[in-house]
Parts: sequence; structure tokens; C-alpha cells
Amino acid sequence: MEKRAFKMARIATGNNEEALDIVQDAMMRLVKKYADKSAEDWPPLFHRILQSIIRDWYRKQSVRNRWRQFWRMHEDAQDPIETAENLNTAQPDQQLGAELAIEEIENVIKQLPLRQQQVFMLRSVEGMNTAETAAAMQCSQGSVKTHYSRALAVLRQTFKQHC
Repeated sequence: MEKRAFKMARIATGNNEEALDIVQDAMMRLVKKYADKSAEDWPPLFHRILQSIIRDWYRKQSVRNRWRQFWRMHEDAQDPIETAENLNTAQPDQQLGAELAIEEIENVIKQLPLRQQQVFMLRSVEGMNTAETAAAMQCSQGSVKTHYSRALAVLRQTFKQHC
């Protein structure tokens, strides 16, 4: 479950370190708040916590980006975040066809709106049904169905062009 949660968070954030922090935070909150629950109740609770933390991360990034834009308008100094070295370079073993396909799928998923990303990952990767996904995301089952359908349509259209 942790590896899949990390992958979800990494797709949502685009950053390994941020994703790791999010997953660790979700696990800590699960243990602190729900240690008394049965083990079968943990996966939906964990995913609810995980999705909540991802949404919070997006909100914080939005505020940070506004501040960065503000400071860029008011000073000529280079932003250290923009000039930092990218540590997410591809390794040689990732050149295999299967890895490239996975990367391409992840890139398409990254382009989806956040709610579609979350629904797609919970349904497809975690194997949750509509009701479990709705509970984890704290939304209606109809909303889950809509977001999942839209995500699948984008993926199908993207990969239909490649075939």
C-alpha cells in the first residue's frame, strides 16, 4: 500500500521528496487517530487522509506560487527554486520500453485535474470500488463516476493517437 500511495503522491506533486513527506504524514496521522480501528478499516481511512494531504499540498503550492510571482515582480534576483538542479533525471535502465510506457502514462495522469487524478489512482491502482473511493475522497459516488469517466476518456484519447 505504501508504494502505491507514494506513486500517487509523486504523480500529484511531481516531486519524490514531497511525495515521501506526504505519505509519511498520512501514515503518522492514520496511526495517531485510528490505531484503535480494525486493520480492514485502515485502507479507506489512509486514502482519505492521503487525498486530504495532497489537496492541502496543492493549496499551499498555490499560495507559494503567488508569493513567488509577487517577489519576481519586485526584485531582479533569480529564484533559487527555479535555478536548482533537477535531480529527477532518467536513469539508463528506464530506457526500456515498459518504463517509457509507464512514464508516458504518468505524464498523462499528471496533466489531469487533481480530482480526476485522485479518482483514477484510487480506482485503477488501489482497486477501490465507487463507494470506497467516494468515502476516501469525501464526495458523492456520482462525482467519482464522473471524474473517473473523464480521466479514462482523456487516457483513451491520448493513447488512441499513439496506436
